[in-house]
Amino acid sequence: MKICYIADANSPHSQRWIGYFVEKGYQIDWISCSAPEGDLPDGVKFHKIKDSRLKALKVVKNAIAVRRLVKKINPDILHAHYAGVNGVLGWFCNFNPYIITAWGSDILVAAQKPVIKTLIKKALASASVVTSDALHLKDEMIKLGLPKNKIEIINFGVETDVFRPGTADLELQKKLKIQNIPSIISVRSLEPIYDVSTLLEAAVMVIERIPAVKFIIGGRGSCELKLKDRAKDLGIEGNVIFVGFIPHGELYRWFRSVNIYVSTSLSDAGIAASTAEAMACGLPAVISATAENNKWIENNRNGFLFPAKNADKLAEILIRLILNEKLCRKIDIAGRQTIIEKNDYGNEMAKMEKLYEKLGPINK
Repeated sequence: MKICYIADANSPHSQRWIGYFVEKGYQIDWISCSAPEGDLPDGVKFHKIKDSRLKALKVVKNAIAVRRLVKKINPDILHAHYAGVNGVLGWFCNFNPYIITAWGSDILVAAQKPVIKTLIKKALASASVVTSDALHLKDEMIKLGLPKNKIEIINFGVETDVFRPGTADLELQKKLKIQNIPSIISVRSLEPIYDVSTLLEAAVMVIERIPAVKFIIGGRGSCELKLKDRAKDLGIEGNVIFVGFIPHGELYRWFRSVNIYVSTSLSDAGIAASTAEAMACGLPAVISATAENNKWIENNRNGFLFPAKNADKLAEILIRLILNEKLCRKIDIAGRQTIIEKNDYGNEMAKMEKLYEKLGPINK
């Protein structure tokens, strides 16, 4: 079967999803507005198009080239990842069968703007099937006029054979100076929606109780300088280490080398990929009680939830975990089991493969 994807070449979500079907022997063409920063899987035919944000005139102009390209490729299935610009480009192709995978911000944020909302509604309506990893995202798409029988819940999944408990990376611990020191990691992007400032506020209280603790802040984004300045203003820069973007293929090393994972996000679709991967590595997860996180985390059993923006509650939970190794071990085991049962990469991609087979050339 030949599948043509319209997807960001540098998104780990796209790379993992497409990589699975390359390994399964599918013929893959990949159209992207961005050039890949690294190597793509062998066998992928890659097509770079001009960057095109969701501004109507730019999208229309760029869509002409994409439509011609898809016509030339003549795939069995066209699949756009992200219902925003990529979904709209796919809609312009007037191709069937057409699948869109909604990621979250495309529906929850971008679609709140009138012009963009109109374009996304058109894209969703043109799709044969739309996949999503969250029930509340499904509800929002139904509000946009998409019939519920066209929506399939398929998670991005976690490679639980890679993201698993293991020995700490001693060289990494030495580099970060966290040997035998409590350490907490955040790897969400440094953008307002991920609210890393709340973690810094909580850090002040944790450091007062446990002076040696270190906070590892991964990721990059528009708030980076502001957050670094905030750490200085709070007088905690000696306990906070900004490490920049961590490649997806290295995340498991970091998760195995620290003690606690935190996500302060103000919005998610389903469970964040990094949260699920940290849990799969046996790392206690402390995450904001937004979206559907309460469908994944049960306090005191497999992780902890705290009210978004509530630094006091976040600090209270972190202190409790640092001082209670037995509780951490219980959370470790239950958290990994949750991901194995509900979000295993192989299981989720197998669901997607069945959907491809259902829509593929035999059933056209």
